[in-house]
Amino acid sequence: MFDFFDERPQNNSFFKPAGRAYTGIHAFENIHNRIKQIKEQIMLEIRKSEERGAAHHGWLQSKHSFSFADYYDPRHSGFGPLLVINEDRVAPGAGFGTHGHRDMEIISYVLDGALEHKDSMGTGSVLHYGDVQRMSAGSGVRHSEFNGSKTEQVHFLQIWIQPNVQGIAPSYEEKNIPLADKQGKLRLIASSDGRDGSVLIHQDAALYATVLNGGDRVEHTLAAGRLGYVHVVRGQVSVNGVALKGGDALKLSDEVRVELAQADNAEVLLFDLPR
Repeated sequence: MFDFFDERPQNNSFFKPAGRAYTGIHAFENIHNRIKQIKEQIMLEIRKSEERGAAHHGWLQSKHSFSFADYYDPRHSGFGPLLVINEDRVAPGAGFGTHGHRDMEIISYVLDGALEHKDSMGTGSVLHYGDVQRMSAGSGVRHSEFNGSKTEQVHFLQIWIQPNVQGIAPSYEEKNIPLADKQGKLRLIASSDGRDGSVLIHQDAALYATVLNGGDRVEHTLAAGRLGYVHVVRGQVSVNGVALKGGDALKLSDEVRVELAQADNAEVLLFDLPR
């Protein structure tokens, strides 16, 4: 595959700085180590909080983990069927006016404040911390989302997952997940069959939430061919030995397990996804 001769140009990475050929087993060890490093980078890819897209609209401050609206990054344009994680902060009394969606699973995860929702299905609700909302847009739905407070900011994550069916009747669901259910354990909050008190999504995916601190440690096994995506909502945590802070994320490909440990007041979302 490679021809190694003496006196090659010094800018060839396979050769020693002195210009002599880097021959034999040492060359192939070097190649092997580099390939191993590349594979490890592919299997565990860090998405830093400060590298996310940003939108500043006065009433709305938003951070985009994936390409969204005017922000585009070909390296971060979805991960499996996970297409959007927007961290939104909406000013008191402001919000997103009535607009439409179709063929999308939309999950809202409220962190602070009150999120008011109204839609064309006749649903109306005000969500607070602990509430998880799922809207399946299906054949088409129109809705609005506003800050339900005139004095306090609302802070929430909006998550979009591509469904594995199209044109279904739109539907809505919400569940309250008590803090105690997430402390020191992985709590399923969205799944393809609505098991264990989770909201139902039309995709072969599972979303878990956890709140960890100190010596807390949780582990999740990924089946063969599955993808893992860990989004740190706040605090600090180590994921498979990688230190992450609030807003950071870790993409996991070809990993068997996901281990969360060494946490400092951390709240974390873990996605188990098909390719």
